[in-house]
Amino acid sequence: MDQDQMKRQTKEFAKQIINLSRQLPETREGRLIGNQIFRSGTSGGSNYRAVCRARSNSNFIAKMGLVLEEVDETLYGLE
Repeated sequence: MDQDQMKRQTKEFAKQIINLSRQLPETREGRLIGNQIFRSGTSGGSNYRAVCRARSNSNFIAKMGLVLEEVDETLYGLE
């Protein structure tokens, strides 16, 4: 998968997370979980764009680690 394809997919994922967060119930739990998955689910794509601008292999690895953390946090919220 090339960088442009990954950028498109992470952007589409963020859009789906936004739509999902709009559908959650207006309860305390719904708002808390919705806020969390909104933040982590939309930051993966922006962090991936930062990965594409990495200046070294170590910088790439560090930035990709942030992407993976955000995606994992989103998955936890979805579970």
